Amino acid sequence: MGFASRVREVTRSDHAAAQAMTYFDALLSGSLDRAGYAALTAQLFFVYETLEEAATEMRADPIAGPFVADELARLPALVADLTHLIGPDWPAHVAASTATSEYRARLREVAFTWPAGFVAHHYTRYLGDLSGGQIMRRALLREYGLDGPGTRFYEFPGIEPRAFKQHYRHLLDTAPWDAVEQDRFLDEVSLAYRLNTAMLDDLGKVVA
Repeated sequence: MGFASRVREVTRSDHAAAQAMTYFDALLSGSLDRAGYAALTAQLFFVYETLEEAATEMRADPIAGPFVADELARLPALVADLTHLIGPDWPAHVAASTATSEYRARLREVAFTWPAGFVAHHYTRYLGDLSGGQIMRRALLREYGLDGPGTRFYEFPGIEPRAFKQHYRHLLDTAPWDAVEQDRFLDEVSLAYRLNTAMLDDLGKVVA
């Protein structure tokens, strides 16, 4: 089993837990209003603001650098979505939740100086959103009538998802990490899933 396959197997339960959150059930069933959906977009903005700042720092790193792809950048799409959903003054109306602030604090702790830590969070966020993006776009169109504006976050122009994920798995398989570093990476991926789940749990409490 290659390392990328091992990552998928070891974190399968963490991934399933993140998908089973009450907030996502409400969103995908159309039970939320536009503000309820915008709340997720706002929290994702704060996470990606920090993660993409870390990507700028890690771009020149020989291990983490190859994982940084400009076409993955989500901040412009998130800004466009928030402008559409809330208005041009959206920064005055959003704030990071407690769980999101903890998520960002962990990114600050590991993603700017530890290559494997950066990749762990990069992998968890970008591949998750790339994989589930089309499902989310269809649900947002079906349940909320959103198509294009408001859902740019789930669009990845210039990326063929299957080929990109194959390339990403190759990068994981060939990363020069020994067994100890691989285990640290797996632990950080699991933590990244838990931080994301906590963020979604916060959202579920707000919109319940």
